[in-house]
Amino acid sequence: MEIDSGAYAGGAGNLRRLCAMRWFVIAGQLVVIAAAQPLLDIDLPATPMLSVVGLLAAFNIVTLMRLRREVPVTDAELFVQLCADVTGITVLLFFSGGAANPFVSLYLLPVTVAAAVLPDRHAWALAALAIAAYSMLNYLYVPLAISNPARATQLHLAGMWLIFAASTGLITWFVARMTAAIRLRDRELAAAREEALRNERVVALGSLAAGAAHELGTPLATMAVIAGELAHKPGLPPEATDDMKLLAEQIAHCKSILTTLSGKAGQARAEGGRALSLDAWLGEVLARWRALRPLASARADLRGSEPPPVVLGDATLEQALLNLLDNAADASPGDVTVEARWDRDWLRVQVGDRGPGMDARVLRDGGRSCITTRPGGAGIGLFLARATIERLGGSIALESGAGGSLVRLELPIQRIGVKRP
Repeated sequence: MEIDSGAYAGGAGNLRRLCAMRWFVIAGQLVVIAAAQPLLDIDLPATPMLSVVGLLAAFNIVTLMRLRREVPVTDAELFVQLCADVTGITVLLFFSGGAANPFVSLYLLPVTVAAAVLPDRHAWALAALAIAAYSMLNYLYVPLAISNPARATQLHLAGMWLIFAASTGLITWFVARMTAAIRLRDRELAAAREEALRNERVVALGSLAAGAAHELGTPLATMAVIAGELAHKPGLPPEATDDMKLLAEQIAHCKSILTTLSGKAGQARAEGGRALSLDAWLGEVLARWRALRPLASARADLRGSEPPPVVLGDATLEQALLNLLDNAADASPGDVTVEARWDRDWLRVQVGDRGPGMDARVLRDGGRSCITTRPGGAGIGLFLARATIERLGGSIALESGAGGSLVRLELPIQRIGVKRP
Protein backbone atom coordinates (compact mmCIF):
# COMPACT_ATOMS: atom_id res chain seq x y z
CA MET A 1 0.00 0.00 0.00
CA GLU A 2 1.43 3.39 -1.03
CA ILE A 3 1.15 6.28 1.36
CA ASP A 4 1.69 9.79 0.07
CA SER A 5 2.38 11.30 3.47
CA GLY A 6 3.86 14.50 2.14
CA ALA A 7 0.69 15.36 0.29
CA TYR A 8 -1.34 15.14 3.48
CA ALA A 9 0.47 15.88 6.72
CA GLY A 10 4.03 16.53 5.54
CA GLY A 11 5.76 19.72 4.47
CA ALA A 12 3.97 20.05 1.13
CA GLY A 13 0.55 19.75 2.72
CA ASN A 14 1.41 22.31 5.39
CA LEU A 15 2.76 24.73 2.78
CA ARG A 16 -0.43 24.41 0.71
CA ARG A 17 -2.53 25.20 3.77
CA LEU A 18 -0.26 28.15 4.59
CA CYS A 19 -0.72 29.52 1.06
CA ALA A 20 -4.50 29.20 1.34
CA MET A 21 -4.48 31.01 4.69
CA ARG A 22 -2.20 33.71 3.24
CA TRP A 23 -4.75 34.41 0.47
CA PHE A 24 -7.40 35.06 3.13
CA VAL A 25 -5.09 37.47 4.95
CA ILE A 26 -4.15 39.28 1.73
CA ALA A 27 -7.82 39.67 0.82
CA GLY A 28 -8.56 41.10 4.27
CA GLN A 29 -5.65 43.53 4.02
CA LEU A 30 -6.87 44.81 0.65
CA VAL A 31 -10.39 45.35 2.02
CA VAL A 32 -9.10 47.27 5.04
CA ILE A 33 -6.78 49.49 2.95
CA ALA A 34 -9.55 50.23 0.45
CA ALA A 35 -12.18 50.96 3.13
CA ALA A 36 -10.01 53.02 5.51
CA GLN A 37 -10.70 56.41 3.92
CA PRO A 38 -14.34 56.17 2.71
CA LEU A 39 -15.70 54.22 5.70
CA LEU A 40 -13.38 55.06 8.61
CA ASP A 41 -12.08 58.48 7.54
CA ILE A 42 -8.49 57.34 8.11
CA ASP A 43 -5.79 58.37 5.66
CA LEU A 44 -3.44 55.45 5.09
CA PRO A 45 -0.31 55.61 2.90
CA ALA A 46 -1.97 53.47 0.26
CA THR A 47 0.93 53.27 -2.20
CA PRO A 48 3.56 51.65 0.08
CA MET A 49 0.96 49.45 1.79
CA LEU A 50 -0.52 48.19 -1.49
CA SER A 51 3.03 47.55 -2.70
CA VAL A 52 3.67 45.31 0.33
CA VAL A 53 0.40 43.43 -0.23
CA GLY A 54 1.28 43.01 -3.91
CA LEU A 55 4.69 41.57 -2.98
CA LEU A 56 3.01 39.11 -0.60
CA ALA A 57 0.60 38.05 -3.36
CA ALA A 58 3.48 37.58 -5.83
CA PHE A 59 5.38 35.62 -3.20
CA ASN A 60 2.34 33.36 -2.72
CA ILE A 61 2.03 32.77 -6.48
CA VAL A 62 5.72 31.82 -6.71
CA THR A 63 5.23 29.45 -3.76
CA LEU A 64 2.27 27.73 -5.48
CA MET A 65 4.35 27.33 -8.65
CA ARG A 66 7.14 25.83 -6.56
CA LEU A 67 4.69 23.28 -5.10
CA ARG A 68 4.11 21.87 -8.60
CA ARG A 69 7.65 20.52 -8.60
CA GLU A 70 8.29 17.14 -7.00
CA VAL A 71 10.70 18.57 -4.43
CA PRO A 72 10.25 17.92 -0.69
CA VAL A 73 9.31 20.89 1.47
CA THR A 74 11.73 21.17 4.38
CA ASP A 75 11.25 22.70 7.82
CA ALA A 76 13.71 25.43 6.89
CA GLU A 77 11.61 26.39 3.87
CA LEU A 78 8.45 26.58 5.97
CA PHE A 79 10.35 28.73 8.46
CA VAL A 80 11.40 31.15 5.69
CA GLN A 81 7.79 31.30 4.47
CA LEU A 82 6.56 32.25 7.93
CA CYS A 83 9.37 34.81 8.34
CA ALA A 84 8.14 36.43 5.13
CA ASP A 85 4.65 36.68 6.64
CA VAL A 86 6.00 38.26 9.83
CA THR A 87 8.01 40.73 7.75
CA GLY A 88 4.99 41.68 5.64
CA ILE A 89 2.82 42.23 8.73
CA THR A 90 5.55 44.34 10.31
CA VAL A 91 5.91 46.65 7.30
CA LEU A 92 2.13 47.10 7.02
CA LEU A 93 1.86 47.91 10.73
CA PHE A 94 4.77 50.35 10.43
CA PHE A 95 2.76 52.41 7.93
CA SER A 96 -0.49 52.19 9.95
CA GLY A 97 0.18 53.19 13.54
CA GLY A 98 2.63 50.59 14.78
CA ALA A 99 1.89 48.61 17.95
CA ALA A 100 -1.23 50.68 18.62
CA ASN A 101 -2.88 49.17 15.53
CA PRO A 102 -5.32 46.43 16.65
CA PHE A 103 -4.20 44.35 13.67
CA VAL A 104 -0.96 43.67 15.54
CA SER A 105 -2.65 40.43 16.67
CA LEU A 106 -2.02 39.09 13.15
CA TYR A 107 1.40 38.08 14.48
CA LEU A 108 -0.38 35.21 16.24
CA LEU A 109 -1.17 33.49 12.91
CA PRO A 110 2.40 32.66 11.80
CA VAL A 111 3.47 32.02 15.39
CA THR A 112 0.64 29.50 15.87
CA VAL A 113 1.41 27.78 12.57
CA ALA A 114 5.11 27.55 13.49
CA ALA A 115 4.29 26.04 16.89
CA ALA A 116 2.01 23.47 15.22
CA VAL A 117 4.20 22.27 12.34
CA LEU A 118 7.86 23.21 12.96
CA PRO A 119 10.51 21.81 15.32
CA ASP A 120 11.05 23.64 18.59
CA ARG A 121 14.08 25.61 17.46
CA HIS A 122 12.26 27.03 14.44
CA ALA A 123 9.09 27.76 16.41
CA TRP A 124 11.00 29.62 19.13
CA ALA A 125 13.03 31.51 16.54
CA LEU A 126 9.87 32.73 14.82
CA ALA A 127 8.30 33.64 18.16
CA ALA A 128 11.42 35.68 18.99
CA LEU A 129 11.23 37.41 15.59
CA ALA A 130 7.55 38.31 16.14
CA ILE A 131 8.25 39.64 19.65
CA ALA A 132 11.18 41.71 18.35
CA ALA A 133 9.06 43.15 15.54
CA TYR A 134 6.20 43.95 17.94
CA SER A 135 8.64 45.65 20.33
CA MET A 136 10.21 47.69 17.54
CA LEU A 137 6.77 48.95 16.43
CA ASN A 138 6.36 50.63 19.81
CA TYR A 139 9.07 53.10 18.77
CA LEU A 140 9.26 53.04 14.98
CA TYR A 141 6.03 53.66 13.09
CA VAL A 142 4.04 56.15 11.04
CA PRO A 143 1.29 57.55 13.32
CA LEU A 144 -2.32 57.63 12.17
CA ALA A 145 -4.06 60.99 12.09
CA ILE A 146 -7.32 60.58 14.06
CA SER A 147 -8.50 63.84 15.59
CA ASN A 148 -11.33 62.45 17.75
CA PRO A 149 -9.94 60.39 20.70
CA ALA A 150 -13.33 58.83 21.50
CA ARG A 151 -13.77 57.69 17.92
CA ALA A 152 -10.20 56.38 17.89
CA THR A 153 -11.01 54.24 20.94
CA GLN A 154 -14.15 52.88 19.28
CA LEU A 155 -12.23 52.06 16.12
CA HIS A 156 -9.52 50.37 18.14
CA LEU A 157 -12.02 48.19 20.01
CA ALA A 158 -13.83 47.32 16.77
CA GLY A 159 -10.53 46.44 15.13
CA MET A 160 -9.55 44.23 18.08
CA TRP A 161 -12.84 42.34 17.81
CA LEU A 162 -12.49 41.95 14.05
CA ILE A 163 -8.93 40.69 14.14
CA PHE A 164 -9.78 38.34 17.04
CA ALA A 165 -12.66 36.81 15.06
CA ALA A 166 -10.59 36.52 11.87
CA SER A 167 -7.54 35.07 13.66
CA THR A 168 -9.69 32.58 15.56
CA GLY A 169 -11.34 31.39 12.37
CA LEU A 170 -8.09 31.04 10.42
CA ILE A 171 -6.23 29.29 13.24
CA THR A 172 -9.13 26.87 13.78
CA TRP A 173 -9.29 26.14 10.04
CA PHE A 174 -5.55 25.51 9.75
CA VAL A 175 -5.27 23.32 12.84
CA ALA A 176 -8.42 21.35 11.96
CA ARG A 177 -7.16 20.68 8.43
CA MET A 178 -3.74 19.66 9.73
CA THR A 179 -5.28 17.38 12.37
CA ALA A 180 -7.50 15.73 9.76
CA ALA A 181 -4.45 15.16 7.56
CA ILE A 182 -2.52 13.60 10.45
CA ARG A 183 -5.44 11.31 11.26
CA LEU A 184 -5.66 10.24 7.63
CA ARG A 185 -1.95 9.45 7.59
CA ASP A 186 -2.26 7.50 10.85
CA ARG A 187 -5.09 5.44 9.36
CA GLU A 188 -3.03 4.74 6.25
CA LEU A 189 -0.01 3.76 8.35
CA ALA A 190 -2.17 1.44 10.46
CA ALA A 191 -3.56 -0.15 7.29
CA ALA A 192 -0.03 -0.52 5.90
CA ARG A 193 1.16 -2.16 9.13
CA GLU A 194 -1.83 -4.53 9.06
CA GLU A 195 -1.12 -5.39 5.42
CA ALA A 196 2.57 -6.00 6.15
CA LEU A 197 1.67 -8.26 9.09
CA ARG A 198 -0.81 -10.16 6.96
CA ASN A 199 1.76 -10.58 4.19
CA GLU A 200 4.24 -11.96 6.71
CA ARG A 201 1.66 -14.48 7.87
CA VAL A 202 0.85 -15.44 4.29
CA VAL A 203 4.56 -15.99 3.59
CA ALA A 204 4.84 -18.11 6.74
CA LEU A 205 1.83 -20.17 5.69
CA GLY A 206 3.37 -20.57 2.24
CA SER A 207 6.58 -21.91 3.77
CA LEU A 208 4.61 -24.34 5.91
CA ALA A 209 2.58 -25.43 2.87
CA ALA A 210 5.76 -26.10 0.89
CA GLY A 211 7.11 -28.22 3.73
CA ALA A 212 3.83 -30.09 4.06
CA ALA A 213 3.76 -30.76 0.30
CA HIS A 214 7.20 -32.30 0.52
CA GLU A 215 6.35 -34.46 3.55
CA LEU A 216 2.94 -35.63 2.28
CA GLY A 217 4.30 -37.06 -0.95
CA THR A 218 5.41 -40.39 0.57
CA PRO A 219 2.22 -41.13 2.59
CA LEU A 220 0.04 -40.35 -0.43
CA ALA A 221 2.08 -42.65 -2.63
CA THR A 222 1.65 -45.43 -0.06
CA MET A 223 -2.08 -44.80 0.16
CA ALA A 224 -2.37 -44.89 -3.65
CA VAL A 225 -0.62 -48.28 -3.81
CA ILE A 226 -2.80 -49.77 -1.07
CA ALA A 227 -5.99 -48.35 -2.59
CA GLY A 228 -5.05 -49.84 -5.99
CA GLU A 229 -4.38 -53.25 -4.51
CA LEU A 230 -7.65 -53.24 -2.55
CA ALA A 231 -9.62 -52.15 -5.64
CA HIS A 232 -8.38 -55.23 -7.54
CA LYS A 233 -8.77 -57.64 -4.65
CA PRO A 234 -11.00 -60.63 -5.63
CA GLY A 235 -14.34 -60.91 -3.89
CA LEU A 236 -14.58 -57.22 -2.96
CA PRO A 237 -18.26 -56.13 -2.71
CA PRO A 238 -19.43 -53.78 -5.51
CA GLU A 239 -20.14 -50.91 -3.11
CA ALA A 240 -16.66 -51.28 -1.63
CA THR A 241 -15.16 -51.24 -5.17
CA ASP A 242 -16.92 -47.95 -5.89
CA ASP A 243 -15.64 -46.51 -2.62
CA MET A 244 -12.09 -47.57 -3.45
CA LYS A 245 -12.32 -45.93 -6.88
CA LEU A 246 -13.50 -42.70 -5.24
CA LEU A 247 -10.67 -42.94 -2.73
CA ALA A 248 -8.14 -43.45 -5.54
CA GLU A 249 -9.53 -40.41 -7.39
CA GLN A 250 -9.23 -38.25 -4.28
CA ILE A 251 -5.67 -39.41 -3.70
CA ALA A 252 -4.86 -38.56 -7.31
CA HIS A 253 -6.32 -35.07 -6.80
CA CYS A 254 -4.19 -34.60 -3.69
CA LYS A 255 -1.07 -35.68 -5.54
CA SER A 256 -1.91 -33.32 -8.40
CA ILE A 257 -2.33 -30.43 -5.96
CA LEU A 258 1.02 -31.16 -4.31
CA THR A 259 2.73 -31.49 -7.69
CA THR A 260 1.52 -28.11 -8.94
CA LEU A 261 1.83 -26.25 -5.62
CA SER A 262 5.45 -25.25 -6.02
CA GLY A 263 4.99 -24.49 -9.71
CA LYS A 264 2.10 -22.10 -9.10
CA ALA A 265 3.65 -20.30 -6.16
CA GLY A 266 5.07 -16.99 -7.35
CA GLN A 267 4.40 -17.77 -11.00
CA ALA A 268 3.35 -14.83 -13.16
CA ARG A 269 -0.14 -15.06 -14.57
CA ALA A 270 1.07 -14.29 -18.05
CA GLU A 271 3.29 -17.35 -17.93
CA GLY A 272 1.23 -19.68 -15.81
CA GLY A 273 -2.34 -19.25 -17.02
CA ARG A 274 -4.40 -19.92 -20.13
CA ALA A 275 -6.40 -17.24 -21.82
CA LEU A 276 -10.08 -17.99 -21.12
CA SER A 277 -13.30 -16.09 -21.12
CA LEU A 278 -14.34 -15.11 -17.63
CA ASP A 279 -17.36 -17.42 -17.57
CA ALA A 280 -15.25 -20.35 -18.82
CA TRP A 281 -12.62 -19.72 -16.15
CA LEU A 282 -15.26 -19.56 -13.42
CA GLY A 283 -16.76 -22.77 -14.81
CA GLU A 284 -13.37 -24.51 -14.59
CA VAL A 285 -12.95 -23.39 -10.98
CA LEU A 286 -16.37 -24.84 -10.14
CA ALA A 287 -15.57 -28.07 -11.99
CA ARG A 288 -12.35 -28.47 -10.06
CA TRP A 289 -14.16 -27.83 -6.78
CA ARG A 290 -16.85 -30.40 -7.63
CA ALA A 291 -14.13 -32.94 -8.33
CA LEU A 292 -12.53 -32.22 -4.95
CA ARG A 293 -15.89 -32.23 -3.11
CA PRO A 294 -17.98 -34.90 -4.89
CA LEU A 295 -20.45 -35.16 -2.01
CA ALA A 296 -21.25 -31.43 -2.10
CA SER A 297 -23.50 -29.73 -4.63
CA ALA A 298 -23.65 -26.14 -5.82
CA ARG A 299 -26.09 -24.13 -7.91
CA ALA A 300 -24.25 -21.64 -10.11
CA ASP A 301 -25.51 -18.59 -11.95
CA LEU A 302 -22.82 -16.93 -14.08
CA ARG A 303 -23.77 -13.99 -16.28
CA GLY A 304 -22.91 -10.38 -16.95
CA SER A 305 -24.18 -7.19 -18.53
CA GLU A 306 -21.23 -7.26 -20.95
CA PRO A 307 -19.76 -10.10 -23.03
CA PRO A 308 -17.42 -12.13 -20.82
CA PRO A 309 -13.93 -10.62 -21.00
CA VAL A 310 -10.80 -12.68 -21.53
CA VAL A 311 -8.73 -13.41 -18.45
CA LEU A 312 -5.53 -15.18 -17.51
CA GLY A 313 -6.49 -17.13 -14.41
CA ASP A 314 -4.59 -16.18 -11.25
CA ALA A 315 -3.72 -19.34 -9.31
CA THR A 316 -4.04 -17.58 -5.95
CA LEU A 317 -7.45 -16.15 -6.88
CA GLU A 318 -8.60 -19.60 -7.99
CA GLN A 319 -7.51 -20.98 -4.62
CA ALA A 320 -9.32 -18.14 -2.83
CA LEU A 321 -12.58 -19.05 -4.58
CA LEU A 322 -12.03 -22.72 -3.75
CA ASN A 323 -11.54 -21.80 -0.09
CA LEU A 324 -14.81 -19.87 -0.01
CA LEU A 325 -16.66 -22.74 -1.69
CA ASP A 326 -15.16 -25.20 0.80
CA ASN A 327 -16.31 -23.06 3.73
CA ALA A 328 -19.85 -22.92 2.30
CA ALA A 329 -19.86 -26.70 1.71
CA ASP A 330 -18.70 -27.34 5.27
CA ALA A 331 -21.69 -25.33 6.52
CA SER A 332 -24.30 -26.93 4.21
CA PRO A 333 -22.89 -29.57 1.82
CA GLY A 334 -26.13 -29.96 -0.10
CA ASP A 335 -27.01 -26.32 -0.67
CA VAL A 336 -24.23 -24.04 -1.88
CA THR A 337 -25.07 -21.14 -4.20
CA VAL A 338 -22.65 -19.30 -6.45
CA GLU A 339 -23.65 -16.14 -8.27
CA ALA A 340 -21.26 -14.20 -10.48
CA ARG A 341 -22.01 -10.92 -12.25
CA TRP A 342 -19.68 -8.82 -14.32
CA ASP A 343 -19.71 -5.59 -16.25
CA ARG A 344 -17.01 -3.60 -18.01
CA ASP A 345 -15.16 -2.70 -14.81
CA TRP A 346 -16.06 -5.14 -12.01
CA LEU A 347 -16.52 -8.82 -11.25
CA ARG A 348 -18.87 -9.51 -8.34
CA VAL A 349 -19.19 -13.00 -6.85
CA GLN A 350 -21.49 -14.22 -4.07
CA VAL A 351 -21.02 -17.56 -2.33
CA GLY A 352 -23.87 -18.57 -0.04
CA ASP A 353 -24.87 -21.49 2.15
CA ARG A 354 -27.82 -22.57 4.27
CA GLY A 355 -25.83 -23.32 7.40
CA PRO A 356 -26.19 -21.97 10.94
CA GLY A 357 -24.48 -18.69 10.02
CA MET A 358 -21.46 -16.88 11.43
CA ASP A 359 -21.10 -15.45 14.90
CA ALA A 360 -20.34 -11.79 15.57
CA ARG A 361 -16.60 -12.34 16.02
CA VAL A 362 -16.21 -13.98 12.62
CA LEU A 363 -18.30 -11.28 10.94
CA ARG A 364 -16.15 -8.58 12.53
CA ASP A 365 -12.66 -10.04 12.16
CA GLY A 366 -13.06 -12.96 9.75
CA GLY A 367 -10.30 -12.99 7.17
CA ARG A 368 -8.16 -10.46 9.03
CA SER A 369 -6.89 -13.21 11.29
CA CYS A 370 -7.28 -16.98 11.46
CA ILE A 371 -10.65 -17.33 13.24
CA THR A 372 -12.96 -20.34 13.11
CA THR A 373 -15.96 -21.65 15.01
CA ARG A 374 -16.06 -25.00 13.21
CA PRO A 375 -14.64 -27.99 15.13
CA GLY A 376 -11.37 -28.97 13.50
CA GLY A 377 -11.20 -25.79 11.45
CA ALA A 378 -8.26 -23.38 11.43
CA GLY A 379 -9.72 -20.27 9.77
CA ILE A 380 -6.90 -20.22 7.22
CA GLY A 381 -9.12 -20.42 4.12
CA LEU A 382 -10.96 -17.16 4.72
CA PHE A 383 -7.75 -15.46 5.83
CA LEU A 384 -5.95 -16.39 2.61
CA ALA A 385 -9.00 -15.52 0.49
CA ARG A 386 -9.20 -12.00 1.93
CA ALA A 387 -5.45 -11.48 1.53
CA THR A 388 -5.60 -12.51 -2.14
CA ILE A 389 -8.67 -10.45 -3.01
CA GLU A 390 -7.37 -7.29 -1.33
CA ARG A 391 -3.97 -7.77 -2.98
CA LEU A 392 -5.76 -7.66 -6.34
CA GLY A 393 -7.50 -4.40 -5.40
CA GLY A 394 -10.83 -5.98 -4.45
CA SER A 395 -12.92 -6.23 -1.31
CA ILE A 396 -14.73 -8.95 0.59
CA ALA A 397 -17.77 -8.67 2.87
CA LEU A 398 -19.40 -11.21 5.16
CA GLU A 399 -23.12 -11.45 5.91
CA SER A 400 -25.03 -13.84 8.13
CA GLY A 401 -28.62 -14.46 9.07
CA ALA A 402 -31.16 -17.10 9.93
CA GLY A 403 -31.03 -18.44 6.38
CA GLY A 404 -27.27 -19.01 6.33
CA SER A 405 -24.15 -17.07 5.41
CA LEU A 406 -23.17 -15.04 2.37
CA VAL A 407 -19.71 -13.96 1.23
CA ARG A 408 -19.60 -11.11 -1.29
CA LEU A 409 -16.45 -10.20 -3.15
CA GLU A 410 -15.72 -7.52 -5.73
CA LEU A 411 -12.71 -7.43 -8.04
CA PRO A 412 -11.67 -4.82 -10.58
CA ILE A 413 -11.62 -6.39 -14.03
CA GLN A 414 -8.37 -4.63 -14.92
CA ARG A 415 -6.51 -6.24 -12.00
CA ILE A 416 -7.47 -9.86 -12.72
CA GLY A 417 -5.74 -9.99 -16.06
CA VAL A 418 -8.40 -8.96 -18.55
CA LYS A 419 -7.38 -8.24 -22.12
CA ARG A 420 -9.53 -5.64 -23.82
CA PRO A 421 -10.20 -6.27 -27.51
